[in-house]
Amino acid sequence: MTDARRGLILINTGPGKGKTTAAMGTGLRAVGNGMRVLMLQFLKGSWHYGELDAVQAFGGNWVMKQMGRGFVKIGGAETDPEDIRMVEAAWEEARQAIFSGDWDMVILDEINYAIGYNMLDPARVVEALQQKPEMVHVILTGRNAHPSLIEIADTVTEMREVKHAYQKGILAQRGIEY
Repeated sequence: MTDARRGLILINTGPGKGKTTAAMGTGLRAVGNGMRVLMLQFLKGSWHYGELDAVQAFGGNWVMKQMGRGFVKIGGAETDPEDIRMVEAAWEEARQAIFSGDWDMVILDEINYAIGYNMLDPARVVEALQQKPEMVHVILTGRNAHPSLIEIADTVTEMREVKHAYQKGILAQRGIEY
């Protein structure tokens, strides 16, 4: 056991609810400790989520950007080239942010989906994370985290659905799902 301090790579994955919410909780803790947090949402973009308003209270210490269109049609020739272009742009911004020295924590929300949908090569992400500055924390969210990312991560948490209100026909609730 070492008491060395360094930036961690964390993954929130699995089929259950709460991956993004857990990442935001960690981001909230970081901001409370004087750290600067950037959250890039790889696929979200068309809906307005309450967290967009909430992080504005932190000024420039927590910046959140939606980098996608909100709905991605996937599968073979169905994948829209525009969505792939947007994922590429999001990854380039994420990579620059990780190496910029401007952020203590970078949250890559839904990046696991972009990788799983073959819109982003996991090897590029692994390479960047292996070379990241020592004190930068990076959190990756989304179902089905790629095995190569799980291998290099320091902490991997899998959310497992036990029960969900949807199963009773209850619609998404403001303040809970969005």
